[in-house]
Amino acid sequence: MVATIVVLCTGNAARSVMAGAAIEQRGAAHAVITAGTLAVDGMPMSWRTRAALRSVGLDVPEHRSKQAHAHQLSSADVIIALAPEHVEWVRRNHPSAASRTATLIRLCTQLAGGDTSTVPLADRIAALGLADAELGAWEEVVDPGGGEVDDFVACAGQISDLVDVLLPLLTDIPVSPAVAPAAGRG
Repeated sequence: MVATIVVLCTGNAARSVMAGAAIEQRGAAHAVITAGTLAVDGMPMSWRTRAALRSVGLDVPEHRSKQAHAHQLSSADVIIALAPEHVEWVRRNHPSAASRTATLIRLCTQLAGGDTSTVPLADRIAALGLADAELGAWEEVVDPGGGEVDDFVACAGQISDLVDVLLPLLTDIPVSPAVAPAAGRG
């Protein structure tokens, strides 16, 4: 099964770009869209985000920021938020997508694995009751924006590790392991 995934952060400049690149490049056959809840369309990726991607062994994708739109969210099998505030934004602005929206950390800790031929991803996501799930501070991947390159590298390391946990839960398609961890990770 190929899942359509939307990855959300605030500006679509760092966290969602990192997570989207990791999902696409780790051998998973998913359609991935990255977007922001408060993005300025067309902004280029910063050098810090580029350095962070390289630090976890990911190729730097061609990227320009874009705002999330209803058509992207309505067609997604799962919407992966990088912080609780992004889930709240979906709940407020696109309530029909709330039942398929969760933070990356929540999905990694609560999504049941399984043989997708017998337990469809949609059913495993529905079992989480995401539209009404209480959100917590523990779910946030801290935004490195405004920080130094080390903050971006640490964020990319966390996201890379989380994506490695998440991918096998999304499908049974073999997932390529992450490239050797960057210094300081682990």
